[in-house]
Amino acid sequence: MNTSAMTRGGRTRARRAARSPVMRGAARAGLTACGVIHLLVGLPALRIAFGDRREQADRSGAVDRIAHEPFGAVLLWALGTGFAGMALWRLSESVFGSVGPDGRKATKRLSALVRCVFYGCVAYSVLSFAAGYGNQGRSSDQRSRDVTAGLLGMAAGQWIVGAAGIGIVVAGVWAGVQAVRRQFHAELRLDEMSPGARRLVDFTGVGGGAARGLVLAPAGGFAVRAALDYRPDRAKGLDDTLRSFAGTPFGPWLLALVAAGLALFGLFSFAPARWGRV
Repeated sequence: MNTSAMTRGGRTRARRAARSPVMRGAARAGLTACGVIHLLVGLPALRIAFGDRREQADRSGAVDRIAHEPFGAVLLWALGTGFAGMALWRLSESVFGSVGPDGRKATKRLSALVRCVFYGCVAYSVLSFAAGYGNQGRSSDQRSRDVTAGLLGMAAGQWIVGAAGIGIVVAGVWAGVQAVRRQFHAELRLDEMSPGARRLVDFTGVGGGAARGLVLAPAGGFAVRAALDYRPDRAKGLDDTLRSFAGTPFGPWLLALVAAGLALFGLFSFAPARWGRV
């Protein structure tokens, strides 16, 4: 019995499964779910900018708003399933590599693995809430402070929190630069778009990606500050990070601009769901 041939055959079948229509469908469902969440964060943030302080501009607030809509439970199950599909797709990319000439690079696979873990946690949170076992009451700010406090209580905790914060800052800057340079073109089938659709994708991709980077970088900076001061309360989640823009010399107009950018990123996320190389 040729065991090496059987092993190669098994790997080939696994790669085919990772590129199957089912996996592509899971990826598109996940990208659509990401678009919905970013829209449901960006729009409340706009209302905060114009004076409505009761809004909660983060994933917890978005899930809570969906739950109170007609057929909210059905929508939550669909959203959670979409995020589970995204996690499964990212897992396949970490194991077999992603589409593209450099899709099998170690850095690409590591990035896919990190995203798999993140979206897996998001899917578990949303699906648990939909099933009635989870609790979305804690905001992103509370979770950020709790996680930071736990890490600071560990040996070398300051170094861990500081390194994580620096990583988030770098990721934010990188995301913004990549968006401005239109690097997302490599992940889209541009030849299938009409000229109008391509202009819309460029507008939402550049504006939305830059806004997302502009939010990530300060969030990482707050984590670094929490590590340096040894104060977990210095850490901020998405909601508090967005509100901090209103405290700049530009006032609520900067928050409104960033919030609009996040909503644009939500719209852009539907583009790879439709034309993405998945």
